[in-house]
Amino acid sequence: MIGRAIDELAVGDSAELCRTVREGDIAEYVDAVGDHNPVHTDPAFAAATPFKGPIAPGIWTAGLLSAVIGTRLPGPGSIYKTQALQFLNPVRAGDTITARVEVLEIMPERNRIRLKTVCLNQRGEEVLVGEAWVKPPKSRVIYAEDKSGIGTLTCWALQPWAWAAQALSVWGMLGVSALAACRPRTTRPQGSGAR
Repeated sequence: MIGRAIDELAVGDSAELCRTVREGDIAEYVDAVGDHNPVHTDPAFAAATPFKGPIAPGIWTAGLLSAVIGTRLPGPGSIYKTQALQFLNPVRAGDTITARVEVLEIMPERNRIRLKTVCLNQRGEEVLVGEAWVKPPKSRVIYAEDKSGIGTLTCWALQPWAWAAQALSVWGMLGVSALAACRPRTTRPQGSGAR
């Protein structure tokens, strides 16, 4: 992936990604953020709503825009500053969503770009529209993802040691506290303060 600096961008530049929504995507998102609104999770409840069935959380769809910004335009190293959104149509499991961003304005003096953001379903209907302000990386970023899994494997292999270190730290603090509590205290008779 390449993160493009502001001097590498032009008005009209665009990027997109396409993703088919799976029921598992919705369930994982709902669990991750705790948005257990039954319109997303309960088919019987959702059937009685104007949507006539479960829908994906709107912010799940907006997350696809974040993926385009963070991986394609401007790419790695970008910082999302603001996002205005309008949710126009529901997104359901089985829909194929195309998330697209387009550069509308470039502000080199502030290192900011304004993007048109839109998500379309497989019928070409807009499901979400908006605008975002993004801070591109200061210089070109070339990011090669570690696909070996060694980083993840190392993290998992070292995790028990991290837990052990935390446990020892807590036990150490408890031991010091216990010693301090058991230490005899000296008191001075009243009126015999140091002079």
